[in-house]
Amino acid sequence: MSMSGEHEAYTAFSEGMRLLADDNAHAAVIALEQARELEPAKGSVREALARAYFRTGRFQAAEQEFAAALDIEPVNDYAQFGIGLCRLRAGDRARARGHLRLATVMRPDNAAYQAALEQVTDTDSPESDSL
Repeated sequence: MSMSGEHEAYTAFSEGMRLLADDNAHAAVIALEQARELEPAKGSVREALARAYFRTGRFQAAEQEFAAALDIEPVNDYAQFGIGLCRLRAGDRARARGHLRLATVMRPDNAAYQAALEQVTDTDSPESDSL
């Protein structure tokens, strides 16, 4: 990519992150989709776009972007967490549990990961695994 293309991608990404921080997820999607078009192999762009999609209620699109981020960076605990939340929103507690467990194992100190895992862990279920 040319220097101007890299600059455009960085500018779009920065604007998308600013908009996410300002709780303007719909506008962030537009900027981050532009960044993804310019830099499709950047995990940070894919993860940020997934977050924006999630905040706008586009859970299937969010899951696809979190999965793309994982393809780029398999040790991305936040992408595992994001997929888990997307699966939870889709009503797929079993798959949500698997992704949330992975995120929690990767970052056991993260309270948000622990809380989400607790939401899908049914201690009365015989198929439930303890950590």
